[in-house]
Amino acid sequence: MTTENGLTTENGSTAGTPDASVTFINVFEIAADELDAFVAKWEQRARLMRDKPGFIDSRMHRARSSDARFQLVNVSHWASQEAWEAATADPDFASRTRAAREETKQPVTPNPAVYDVVVELAAP
Repeated sequence: MTTENGLTTENGSTAGTPDASVTFINVFEIAADELDAFVAKWEQRARLMRDKPGFIDSRMHRARSSDARFQLVNVSHWASQEAWEAATADPDFASRTRAAREETKQPVTPNPAVYDVVVELAAP
């Protein structure tokens, strides 16, 4: 269902409103030889998030080609922007995230942002 201002979510709220669910996407520029170690640490951090209020799900995607600019893409869904902000403000999560970037030989460049769905298609 679409509203005048955009997409209406499953719970009836309009995308972009405070009670609308959000999608957090973080794409990582990281050396191919550091992927396995980074993913193992990422999974530990993701488990911290899983228990936070408002967490829906999270998936880490790995590029099939070592030539891809973004080797890893994390897509997570949260019940609201506020729930995501509260979860990421956790000091333990912040320190583990900082440590993960500092433990690699080459820099890891995250590119995080919160997104709203503006177009959704499904198979007929």
